[in-house]
Amino acid sequence: MITKDKLIKIMDYTLLRPAATKADIAVFCEETIQYGFKTIFVNPYYVSFASQLLKETGVKVGVPIGFSLGGATTKIKVAETTEAIANGAGEVDMLINLGALKSKEYQAVERDIAEVVKASQGLTTKVIIETALLTREEKVAACSLIMEAGADFVKTATGFNGGGATVEEVKFLKSVVGDKLGIKAAGGIRCYEDACQLIEAGAGRIGTSSAIQILGGQKVNSLY
Repeated sequence: MITKDKLIKIMDYTLLRPAATKADIAVFCEETIQYGFKTIFVNPYYVSFASQLLKETGVKVGVPIGFSLGGATTKIKVAETTEAIANGAGEVDMLINLGALKSKEYQAVERDIAEVVKASQGLTTKVIIETALLTREEKVAACSLIMEAGADFVKTATGFNGGGATVEEVKFLKSVVGDKLGIKAAGGIRCYEDACQLIEAGAGRIGTSSAIQILGGQKVNSLY
């Protein structure tokens, strides 16, 4: 079983609810400090605010790009990334262009990822592929394109488009990428045991909005 201290270090604590208020973000940041999370994720609008609240703590503020559908143009994703970094973002999770991937427009998909990686200026970049929406062949293709584009992680899901992280899915992704990419498991992680099993299966990061409940041993219905 993974210790709580180790789990905290690799948890990306998230607050991406569309209706989250500034007050919600402030409480969220207080919780982050209290529990010792190393990385959080908030929507682009709140990156600057969260960064200011956490500027003396060493906590990285991550940002989702092209969230939560992935269908924005590359130019928009790059602009979103550039602005977020200017506002204090320290990590980037982008959503792959699912429509282009399913259309087998692989050059466009790779370019989309590569341009965001370039705009990320060396920051850790993860690419969300929404495993529940892809065939095995498409997952393999997505991982190959992510590696070629120079991103750091493949991520299972947003939690907003169905599906999520499973042990079987993480094992499959690990069999595809080996040590060439990290794996971030996110979406539907409901308890401490789930998180530990996902790490043992090959995940190097856990993304969840229910980190505190999970650490407290509660069973939750996690979106992200």
